[in-house]
Amino acid sequence: MEKTLSVGDGVVLCRNIIKKKLLLPENVFRGHEKERNHLSELLRRTVEMGESNSALVIGPRGCGKTTLLNIVLNELKNQKAFHKKAIVVELNGLMHTDDRLALKDATRQMQLETAVGDKVFGSFAENLTFLLQCLKSGDKEKSKSIIFILEEFDLFCNHHNQTLLYNLFNVAQSAQAPICVVGLTCRFDVMELLEKRVKSRFSHRQIFLFSDSGQKEQSSFEIRMALLKSLLMLSEDEVCLAAAVFVHCWNSQVEDLCMEESVRDVIRKMLNMDNSERTLRSFLTVVVSRLSPTHPSLTPADFLQVHKWWTRDAKVAMLEGLSVLELCLVIAMKHQTEIYEGEPLNFEMVYRRYLKFSSQNLTVQNVEKPIILKAFEHLKSLELVMPIGGQSSHILKEFQLHRFLLTSQQVTDAVKQYQGLPTEVSQWAASSYQ
Repeated sequence: MEKTLSVGDGVVLCRNIIKKKLLLPENVFRGHEKERNHLSELLRRTVEMGESNSALVIGPRGCGKTTLLNIVLNELKNQKAFHKKAIVVELNGLMHTDDRLALKDATRQMQLETAVGDKVFGSFAENLTFLLQCLKSGDKEKSKSIIFILEEFDLFCNHHNQTLLYNLFNVAQSAQAPICVVGLTCRFDVMELLEKRVKSRFSHRQIFLFSDSGQKEQSSFEIRMALLKSLLMLSEDEVCLAAAVFVHCWNSQVEDLCMEESVRDVIRKMLNMDNSERTLRSFLTVVVSRLSPTHPSLTPADFLQVHKWWTRDAKVAMLEGLSVLELCLVIAMKHQTEIYEGEPLNFEMVYRRYLKFSSQNLTVQNVEKPIILKAFEHLKSLELVMPIGGQSSHILKEFQLHRFLLTSQQVTDAVKQYQGLPTEVSQWAASSYQ
């Protein structure tokens, strides 16, 4: 008879399965059926009918542009005749920083290195035309279609004379060969980046992708909660028979957890801050990592704690790592900025304000000026203050004007969270103008 899994083993198994689901997501694209069908139809006509097309998929980072394209391509690749009819060439603006690199990699992906050999071409257009001719079989219906995927499309616009874009769009427009050019970008002003001659050869077909287009706030939240539940719940197919009882208990806990108002409030805040699925998966990975044999179930407190850490101000965290002297200088700069309504400051101003505080509090240790100056230089290296107009050799560094880059609230939060801070310093930070 199959033994029942212990709680400790069940937690470890559960944690591993859920983290695998979170970190290795399956290619599932939710929503955007209209855009998906539009892109699928474009690619299908290029592959099956030899049509030439061009399009841009535009949307903010994390909205699913690449996922959408990969799903459409995978659907086409599952057709038996796809590999006989088409070739996919993937280029990325981050890696292919000039047209020479892009064409060299395109040649590799098209498996035409041998055909090119040591040939010398007079121009980029001649080289590209030769590659396309190599894939022709004399019969248009039997010629291989080429799908060019241009990730980070806006970076290709920075290439010299936009030669790559011009030639690709020119081939697509003139139907010299069956080709489809699909660009992916997060720049909504991408059309303004194209030169006039390139723009005239582009089809002006743009597919816009927004993370919650067509969804009301309420339905968007409910969809996000359903996704949360599906990511955390386990199916009996994913585990062995011995874990069936544990899985049943786990799923029951997840159901109750998703009904907790504090958990729903955390998810709602995250949705308002960043509605991409990628962020939710990263957040849940940290939450699930808290599971252990001594902490066998997730609680609302886990979500609240991770959310507090997730939304933590990086500058406040940086202030908590400063020495007491450095924090005193930050407080002095805060008061200086408040009194003079955001006017620039220099070290001498901050030093005088710090001396006034230390002279009024006998418990504060006296520190020599060179050490205080070094502390101020450290704050500058952390970019908590920034020199105005850059460093000048004509001005002593004690009198160089700086801009204070923190808000009063950030300083106040850091002082509250600073461990072991002297009471006099805390009171000085909380006091009115000093």
